[in-house]
Amino acid sequence: MSADSEPILNVVLYCPEIPPNTGNIGRTCVAVGAKLWLVKPLGYELDAKHLRRAGMDYWQHLNYEVVENWTELTEKLGQDKQYWYLTKFAKKLVWEATYSPGDVLVFGSESSGLPDEIREANQDFCLKLPMLEVVRSLNLASTANTVVYEAIRQFGVIAE
Repeated sequence: MSADSEPILNVVLYCPEIPPNTGNIGRTCVAVGAKLWLVKPLGYELDAKHLRRAGMDYWQHLNYEVVENWTELTEKLGQDKQYWYLTKFAKKLVWEATYSPGDVLVFGSESSGLPDEIREANQDFCLKLPMLEVVRSLNLASTANTVVYEAIRQFGVIAE
């Protein structure tokens, strides 16, 4: 993917806390040509040993941007894109959505998910993976990987 081309997807981590999750999600983004957006505050430094380790030797190939807050993110991405919000509180399953290139997949922090105000303002675009109630949450990196590849499955193959 060239620097001036649009990413196939935009993956947003809202206030991520665990470096290996971000590293693994970054690796998935590199694999499919997605852009990773990190919304502050971050629970780690970007040069953290665990982040580099989880991203392995792919981090230098990652198209990513760190923004100060939600407002800056939405200003940079614009309102013309389809945003999907991943939350266990959604009514719609991830495979009930119709994804398109350029969509924005938004994931909350590991400990608290997405803020209520973001979820409540976007209820029609909230998605979840099915899980039994005995499970409090799924791993962020596993969830992101599943949703990214469902989107890719829907709209076609990745150009190499």
